[in-house]
Amino acid sequence: MTERLVIARVGHWGDGIADAGGVPIYVPYTLPGETVETEDWPGHGDRRRLVRVADKSPARIAPICPHFTVCGGCAVQHWEEASYRAWKRGLVAGALDRAGIEADVGDLVDAHGAGRRRATFHARAVGRDALAVGFMAAHAHRIVPIDRCPLLSSPLDGALPAAWAVAQALSPLKKPLDIQTTATNGGLDIDVRGSGPLTSDATLALARVAAQHRLARLTRHGDLIVRNRAPTLAIGAATVELPPGAFLQATAEGEAVLAREVLARIKGAKSVVDLFCGVGPFALRIATLARVEAFDSDEPAVAALAKAARAPGLKPVTARKRDLFRQPLVAAEMAKADAVVFDPPRQGAEAQAREIASSKVPVVVAVSCNPTTFARDAGILVGGGYRLAQVTPVDQFRYSAHVEIVATFAR
Repeated sequence: MTERLVIARVGHWGDGIADAGGVPIYVPYTLPGETVETEDWPGHGDRRRLVRVADKSPARIAPICPHFTVCGGCAVQHWEEASYRAWKRGLVAGALDRAGIEADVGDLVDAHGAGRRRATFHARAVGRDALAVGFMAAHAHRIVPIDRCPLLSSPLDGALPAAWAVAQALSPLKKPLDIQTTATNGGLDIDVRGSGPLTSDATLALARVAAQHRLARLTRHGDLIVRNRAPTLAIGAATVELPPGAFLQATAEGEAVLAREVLARIKGAKSVVDLFCGVGPFALRIATLARVEAFDSDEPAVAALAKAARAPGLKPVTARKRDLFRQPLVAAEMAKADAVVFDPPRQGAEAQAREIASSKVPVVVAVSCNPTTFARDAGILVGGGYRLAQVTPVDQFRYSAHVEIVATFAR
C-alpha cells in the first residue's frame, strides 16, 4: 500500500522529510515541495521507500551517476547546485543555532577539486562462486558492484580493477574484504582489511596483483606484502611517506583549502600547537612560518610527520605520540603557544576543548568534519571566554551530507 506525502525540507543526512501529523517521516532522494508516493520500508523505522515523485521540484536535476539511489555513497545528486550549497551551509549554521551559539557562517567553499584521492572498496562473495566488488548499497548490507565512480580523481583510475584483482586473489579464503586505496605520487597504495591470516599461496597471488597493476605498495592490515615504490605525497615543502591506511583528507583540494584557511587565521604566530596532527597536513605547512609542536595518538603517522619535518627550510617541528582523548594537553603545556590548531575525528575533542578553554592561548583554530560535535566543542570554548570570530564551511564530500568546518576563536 502506498502513501502520498509532501516533503517539507531536507534533513541532516540528505533525506527529504515530510511532517505527518507532527511526526517526521524520512524519504530518501526527495526534495522540498515535492509530492511523493511512498511505501513501508520494513526494518527502517520512520523511513519510507520512494515509489514515485508525483509532483517534482523545479530544483530536481538528473544525477551524474547511474548507480545513484542504489549505491550508498551519495545522498543528493538530484539537487541543483544553489539549493544544495544552501542546505550544506545550513548544516553548520543549524548546529550552532541549536547549541545557542551566535556565529556568522560564511559561504560554502567548494573543495571537490579533481575528485576523491582515496576510496575504500568492499568485496563479498555472492552465492557459491560469484564475487561483488564496489560500495555498500544505500541503507542495506550488500555490495553494489560498480565499474566506475565519477567522484574519483584520475589518479584512482586503476583502483577498481586493482580492487577486483585483490578480491579475486583472496577469494579462496571466503572472507569479506575492505580494500582501502589511496592515490600517491608513487602510484596506488592499497591496504587490505578483513582477510585474516594469509596462506603462502594467497601472499604470492597478492604479489602478482601488485606487479600486474603496478601498485606502489600493497599491505594487509598494515603488514607489508610488496613495496615497489615509496607511496609519498607532497605536503607544503615536505614529502611524506604514508603509513599503510593513513588518514588523509578525501580530496587534495580539500586538504589545500583547509590548510589555507588555517594558515590565514594564525598569521603572525611564532609558536603553534597542532593537535590531532596526523601525518602533518597543517604542521608541515605551518612550519614554513612558525615552530610547531604536534600531537596525535597514531604512532606511524607521528613518525611519518617527524621524518618529513626534516625537509630543508622548515622551522623546528616536534612530533609526539599522545592520546588526546585520555591525556589532553593541559593549559600549562600550551602557555607559550601563540596559536592552537585542532582537527579531531568525528567524535570531536570535548576533553581537549575544556583544557583549551582554560588556557590563555590568544588564537584557536578548530577544524571539524562534524557540525554537531563542533558546536558542542565551540560551546565549551565560548563558555571559557573565547569569541567565535569566523566560521567557514568547506565541501570536499560533494553530494553527501558530510561537511568540513574551519573556525577561529579569539580572546
